[in-house]
Amino acid sequence: MHWILLRGLTREQAHWGVLPQRLRDTFPGHDFHPVDLPGTGTHFREPSPADIPAIREAVQRQCQHIPYPLGLIALSMGGMVALDWAQHAHPGDIQHLVLINTSSGFNRPWHRLRPKTWPTLMRLLTVRDLREREAQILALSSNRQLNPATVQRWYSIQTQRPVSPRNAVRQLWAAARFRPADERPLPDALVLASKGDRIVDWCCSERLAERWQWTLRLHPDAGHDLPLDDPDWVIEAIRDYLDTRGVPLDAPAPPRQSLG
Repeated sequence: MHWILLRGLTREQAHWGVLPQRLRDTFPGHDFHPVDLPGTGTHFREPSPADIPAIREAVQRQCQHIPYPLGLIALSMGGMVALDWAQHAHPGDIQHLVLINTSSGFNRPWHRLRPKTWPTLMRLLTVRDLREREAQILALSSNRQLNPATVQRWYSIQTQRPVSPRNAVRQLWAAARFRPADERPLPDALVLASKGDRIVDWCCSERLAERWQWTLRLHPDAGHDLPLDDPDWVIEAIRDYLDTRGVPLDAPAPPRQSLG
């Protein structure tokens, strides 16, 4: 099985930290491919589209070399892209979907972005010092003790591949307007959420899971960046979910057609 990993607003594949390698160690028969959203990472100079379907199409073009069937693991705005992908895919192309601390137009705006975070986000727009800004973003998205090494790594990412203010605004606008189609794309999916998320209310994940009778698992205290705060919990949740569906950890899926 090939898996695509998608991060969220203004974040890129390097922000996953240890999760991709931990996944490869846990599922040796599977391949994991972190992919950047347009306007971030290796594509930071490209203009980001201002709607989720166009972002999804740009991501699909990056993945043309990766064969079906696919699983998608996606955080926050990446979850919106993954959900839109699953809803527009041919039957059987997307076999597994893992959504982490995401939201959609099924939820109230004040649940999708908690009002208590609005002053912090506005203040971040005025922070000129890049290191300080990344430290504040980390402090907002993580509920763990601030790690200087992580701050340095995030600062280095933004120094090498800075996300432009224009791309940040266009991504935010795309996320704010996203509403999935009404039809459930898969019979089941795994929805992970953090009760300690200070950016997105975990009720957004709960509503999505209830709407389509999907599997919901809640972390008691992690922040919005759940893979950073507790990667082992995320991996164990995915492992349990796949195990209940009889998906082997070490047997690769037979090759099929490439994305195109």
